Amino acid sequence: MQSLDLEVLSDALDWHRAGHAVTLFTVVQTWGSAPRPVGALLAVRDDGVLSGSVSGGCVEDDLIARIQAGSRAGGAASCAPEKPSIVVYGVSREEASRFGLPCGGTLRLLQEPLVDTSWVTELLSRTAAHQLVLRSVTLATGEVRLTAALPGQALEFDGVTLSTVFGPQWRLLLIGAGQLSQAVARIVLMLGFEVLVCDPREEYAGSWVAGLPGIRRIEGMPDDVVRELVPDGHTAIVALTHDPKLDDMALIEALQSNAFYVGALGSRRNQEARKQRLAEHFNLSPEHLARLHGPVGLALGAKTPAEIAVAIVAEMVQVKNQVAG
Repeated sequence: MQSLDLEVLSDALDWHRAGHAVTLFTVVQTWGSAPRPVGALLAVRDDGVLSGSVSGGCVEDDLIARIQAGSRAGGAASCAPEKPSIVVYGVSREEASRFGLPCGGTLRLLQEPLVDTSWVTELLSRTAAHQLVLRSVTLATGEVRLTAALPGQALEFDGVTLSTVFGPQWRLLLIGAGQLSQAVARIVLMLGFEVLVCDPREEYAGSWVAGLPGIRRIEGMPDDVVRELVPDGHTAIVALTHDPKLDDMALIEALQSNAFYVGALGSRRNQEARKQRLAEHFNLSPEHLARLHGPVGLALGAKTPAEIAVAIVAEMVQVKNQVAG
């Protein structure tokens, strides 16, 4: 579940506390080409204000109309059913065309009235503490249970219970707390990554780290930090200090770990010199060195820190999706 979907729940909680009736919609199944993946979340307020998306705009207007029609029929309390229910779009080719679903795509949504918000408060608190949470809702009763989830665990729907994972399933360790690291961190936070920052240089400690929720600074030298982190297949490591003494220390450990992505800032010439240095002085094998993405990022012709950050994150996401696939 991406951090943007957690913002949907935060908005829904604020609306409910302000006295609005709120309905949640979750994509539980798709067929054909679907604009949004399973797990995508939408909150609709009784006055038609929405947060999130389940179709990229294809069916949202109809969902708003459903909510407002129920409100007009019997007040805000009746704008949604008392228990969760299933809404399906695009069963026929005509309906798919009407709602703008591509290639005859079909969406199955869980429509859920937000009555008890205690689970929302707890879920937001636990994910803010970097916990991975499994939310299960029983359709027959609307009962919600929160339990610990495992990395890689995915949405499950058997027609009786919907289980959805919230929290950072992926994490990024940034070596360096400079301006480029800040730009990268801001982008990957929107993708649902937990962000860790290591920079032993006090002048680069980065006051921005404490100001961005979802980011933690880890004390220590880069090689020690990587080793203690025990990177797994859901971990990316990017060295951005442009100081070989620090970047190389992190890369020695990162390239021998299970991290799905390892990248380092520097020109092609610098990267070749780096690989030769790592091979000669630290006995890294050609297989280990081949894992290094350097120059880091896709070749977008990026110039500014923000553009370079986009290139780095784009390549990281590309590799992540290939691994996940």
